[in-house]
Amino acid sequence: MDGLEQSLPTIASINTNYAQCQTSMAAPYPALGERKPISHVRRTFCLFVTFDLLFVSLLWIIELNTKDGIEKNLKDEIIDYDFRTSFFDIFFLAVFRFLVLLLCYALLRLRHWWVIAVTTLITSGFLIVKVILLIQFQSRGAFGYVLPIVSFILVWLETWFLDFKVLIQEAEDERLFQAPQTAFGGPSLLYPSAVSEGQFYSPPESLAGSDDELEEEGVGRVAATPQEKEYVRQGREAMGVLEQILRQEEYWKLEKEVGTDAVYTFEIPYHGKSFILKAFLECPAELVYQEVILQPEKMTMWNRTIAACQ
Repeated sequence: MDGLEQSLPTIASINTNYAQCQTSMAAPYPALGERKPISHVRRTFCLFVTFDLLFVSLLWIIELNTKDGIEKNLKDEIIDYDFRTSFFDIFFLAVFRFLVLLLCYALLRLRHWWVIAVTTLITSGFLIVKVILLIQFQSRGAFGYVLPIVSFILVWLETWFLDFKVLIQEAEDERLFQAPQTAFGGPSLLYPSAVSEGQFYSPPESLAGSDDELEEEGVGRVAATPQEKEYVRQGREAMGVLEQILRQEEYWKLEKEVGTDAVYTFEIPYHGKSFILKAFLECPAELVYQEVILQPEKMTMWNRTIAACQ
């Protein structure tokens, strides 16, 4: 117990110092990552829309390059257009989808499904009418089936990907991006809040290595090196991220549970996946504090994902 009592002032100093620097941390680190102009799932969607146009164009060109020659077929399909036999309208639909979808979802960056719903409805209705009522499959060969079917499949794949991947993922990223800003304003889960007015308390001793002491030299004290200051900055940033993760426990995803031990994952936007272990340790709390807080250099011995810790 003597060792634990001796460590309590240090714990109090850490808590007080962290509470004092919380305000300054909120400005440089308002969120877990820098917001990107366009998300990776939206870029993938735009790439798929481009693939739709290129693939339909390729099939149409192959259909034109028959025994009659591409020039004659172009004249028949465009200049002498006939809804019953021409595939130029299917190519034109692919161009229409490409322009409308990239304009709305790449340039304007809309976050609603109504635009792609309109393009899908127009394309699907047109293809159904063309296939069932008017087109002459016998005169067009295999492409009388391939081109309309491929166009129909591609347009519905685009709708599915936008609705179930892009919009959902961006909404989740937006929630995680905004949550840390709210988290800094609430009561701390890791450290005690500031003492309210009127409360009597004895202020703890100042923490060695604080901002003021890092810049000063004195008797028996050497000014911190730039590398040490960088360690302090990274440590404060890491503690801020840790607090944000703990505030959002309802969004942890359970990966594995064995007895009372459980492993969770948490997706951090633009950073990746973090693993969280909740377990009971059969050891004194003082030992955990000494190993993790007072002797961080030993962390590399039991956590191989860490290269250095000071």
